[in-house]
Amino acid sequence: MLEVQSAAWNRGDLETFVETYENSPSITFLGKELSHGRDAVLARYKRTYNTPEKMGKLRFEVLSYRALGADHAMVLGKFYLTRTAAGGGDASGHFTLILRKGKDGWKIVHDHTS
Repeated sequence: MLEVQSAAWNRGDLETFVETYENSPSITFLGKELSHGRDAVLARYKRTYNTPEKMGKLRFEVLSYRALGADHAMVLGKFYLTRTAAGGGDASGHFTLILRKGKDGWKIVHDHTS
């Protein structure tokens, strides 16, 4: 799933990037602001990363993975965003993802990125 996300991001495809989130109004993204629902998450990404320079190149490092039952899991990791000075410069931080396994495979139901 994270490989799908980074590949989509790195080609500037935010719609595919956000398809890794469950299509539900109850999912949450917490970063600098709290967003509810996949449409709101996509809108936030489009507003914040509205140029190729601001998007830069993304890669992830998984620090740990833990099953939370048969159909839930938690992933702790780090992101690295490589950008030019004009795009805001390099950025990195940590994330916690809660995933749920459904008919479409594993999807993000909660994302806390800082």
